[in-house]
Amino acid sequence: MRRSGCAVVVVASLLVMISQAAAQIPQAAPGDWPWWRGPNFNGVAEAGQEVPVRWSDSENVAWKAAVPGRGHSTPIVVGNRVFLLTADESVGSQLVLCYDRSSGRPVWEKELNRGNLQEKINSKNTYASSTIACDGARLYVLFNHHAAVQASALDLEGNVVWSTTAAPFVEDQYPNGYAASPVIYGTTVIIAVDCEGGGTLLALDCETGRHVWKTSRVGRTNYASPVVGHVAGRDQLLIGGLDMVASYDPTSGKPFWDAPAISMQTSGTPVWEGDLVFAAGGYPVGNAAGVYADGSGTIAWTNNHRIHEQSLLVHQGHVYAVNDAGIALCWESRTGREVWKQRLKGPVSASPTLVGDKIYLSNELGTIWVYRATPRAYEQLAVNQLGTIAFASPTICGGQIYLRVANLVDQKRRETLYCLEQLADR
Repeated sequence: MRRSGCAVVVVASLLVMISQAAAQIPQAAPGDWPWWRGPNFNGVAEAGQEVPVRWSDSENVAWKAAVPGRGHSTPIVVGNRVFLLTADESVGSQLVLCYDRSSGRPVWEKELNRGNLQEKINSKNTYASSTIACDGARLYVLFNHHAAVQASALDLEGNVVWSTTAAPFVEDQYPNGYAASPVIYGTTVIIAVDCEGGGTLLALDCETGRHVWKTSRVGRTNYASPVVGHVAGRDQLLIGGLDMVASYDPTSGKPFWDAPAISMQTSGTPVWEGDLVFAAGGYPVGNAAGVYADGSGTIAWTNNHRIHEQSLLVHQGHVYAVNDAGIALCWESRTGREVWKQRLKGPVSASPTLVGDKIYLSNELGTIWVYRATPRAYEQLAVNQLGTIAFASPTICGGQIYLRVANLVDQKRRETLYCLEQLADR
């Protein structure tokens, strides 16, 4: 009886430990999209939503709002607010914008920096490409200026809670500009700063901005955002690029494993299923890979598709990708075997979003394909056009689709934030 009682105590203790560990990964409120790659950190939207498959500038548009400046920051949605970053390059300012979710009415804007922006960046990049992360109380924002990545926390009314220099950001050989987004884990916000001036992965305290831990990485250029997932029985901080897929302990930053599976530069964020992690890269060579996340660093499979900007999707045993040339792909997740491919139209920079069994994929020209996430064959449902320039990924939550697109009006670039709903049957 004593041994049985001890066993019960041990099991109970283990359950508490597992529960506490799982609680470190934040949970999104129903109907919200509070950080990069959505509520599950993997581009998969909340199940059970009915969202439009077809739209135009007038069809199924709940509202649209002008967005000042220029940015690739994907909109996040928290409660009754929509937030995104932008930059006014004419005066060198970097701002946080807030809109009312029900109407698109601007609620507030907050300038966090003016001047001292990186002198040269890639023409396809912007000075506001990171996506905000929100824990329900604070917005965590990353901007590159003064040759460093500045991290700030704002409350939901736009008041600055704290601001600190996360790490230097210096590019010489590849002056493309900063792009990574933060990820929340427990009481910390985790940030990746990979550059030739010295690579850094670090965690800041959510309440104070105090540095909690810092891990050095290879001093080379990379644009990937970190992500935390519960994979192979434990929480893992995952990031691609620098000629590898790497895993760290999100509580301390200590390396767990790495595998030389993808190329030096990527902007994509890893995804996972079971005990496998999937990632892709695009420079100087193209490749995608599946890697076992058990600590061995064993590579399950690789291919040579160039997937520089986009993240992957994984769904029911299959990986769905789109390469830089605009070819949609489906692979078996365990083997990497190609199941089908379909030429759409590139170039593509946005990451695809999955809702139910439908994939929403945007190219840089504002064309969005809607097709099934099925291994049977490529099954197209619709092709939509909104704007003529699009780099931000589709945000899908609460039965709505949020798209940040741009048009050239009198030779000037004008951005618009759209909220789409299924309105035809009302």
